[in-house]
Amino acid sequence: MRVFLSTGDVLAGIKSFLLSDGDIHRTIFLITLVVAMLVLLLAVYRIHRALQAIYRISFPESYQKDLAEKANIRAARTLRSKARWDGLLGLHKLEEEHTLVIKDHDYDGIVELDNPIPLWFNALFYSTIIFGLGYLLSYHVFAWGLNQDQEYVVEVERAEEARQLYLSQAADLVDESSITVDSTGTLAAAGQAIFTANCAACHGAQGEGTIGPNLTDRHWLHGGEIRDIFKTVKYGVPAKGMVPWEQTLTPGQIAEVSNYIISLRDSKPANPKAPEGTEVVYE
Repeated sequence: MRVFLSTGDVLAGIKSFLLSDGDIHRTIFLITLVVAMLVLLLAVYRIHRALQAIYRISFPESYQKDLAEKANIRAARTLRSKARWDGLLGLHKLEEEHTLVIKDHDYDGIVELDNPIPLWFNALFYSTIIFGLGYLLSYHVFAWGLNQDQEYVVEVERAEEARQLYLSQAADLVDESSITVDSTGTLAAAGQAIFTANCAACHGAQGEGTIGPNLTDRHWLHGGEIRDIFKTVKYGVPAKGMVPWEQTLTPGQIAEVSNYIISLRDSKPANPKAPEGTEVVYE
């Protein structure tokens, strides 16, 4: 769930809310409420300025004293901030340089200052030591984390799981417009069991035809290409008693049985039914 919304999301939501088909009175009420709140804020601001003016005129000494106290507070805050910044960077005033001169280190009048290491550098240096110790313990002593070789193995396993998931879903993404003949024979082999369980009663165990037409010759009633067969199996031929198998079989299973029917062409089973329909010439 998103927690942060961009300005565009907020404006789009407000626009959709105000321009929706809801009660028009609600929209008028919201606009009036927003305008009233803006007027109220402006009135409060003007009253505050007026009270300040009255206080400045009526009690000038107290007003000046308040201004001085506020200025002192701001100055003290600035000094504290500068002191923290100087301490972080290891800076010193020019008046303090004489305390930093290295003794017995004077060459031709040239002296050097013994500047201490800045606090930020020490913090960074010691943090790298702590990080290094933590890394060493986590990855090489207690094995809480995965090294590069282990990460590679895990990523390969995840990729294989994603590939298998895609392949399992891709089989059911096929339809009559995208199906093609499987040249490897894998789909046809898988479709044989489906054909035997669901189609053999009408078309014969070898596709020779009984109640339904012969599927082994080159004559077809509804087209003999793989897409035609897929479409016929999927939507059926209710007028001739063939039910739509899309209600029983998945698209992947229809693709398998369609490839099996294609593989029956010219198989010449015993006692084939007479050809029906139009002869299809294959290249």
